[in-house]
Amino acid sequence: MALLQITIIPLGTGSTSVSSFVARIQQKLSEEKATFHLCDMATIIEGDIDELLRIVRVIYDIPFDAGADRVITQISIDDRRDKKVILGDKTKTIQSLLK
Repeated sequence: MALLQITIIPLGTGSTSVSSFVARIQQKLSEEKATFHLCDMATIIEGDIDELLRIVRVIYDIPFDAGADRVITQISIDDRRDKKVILGDKTKTIQSLLK
């Protein structure tokens, strides 16, 4: 199980707002039945690495299809194979250490 963090930044849209692009991507992730969490500056998706890379391909063109002239995409992958990792595990671990 892996976690993939993705930030997609559309450019050349005529606006500094990206919320409509983010909303379209979130809708597609829901349609794909992906396990994901929207953060203020990224989206984190949980799954098998092959599935995660497939999903990236599915959402990659959304900003272009919505009118962006240029898109910067940043991806980080945490693929841990010694144990099952699910979305929120890291946060729970840190929170327990802070108590």
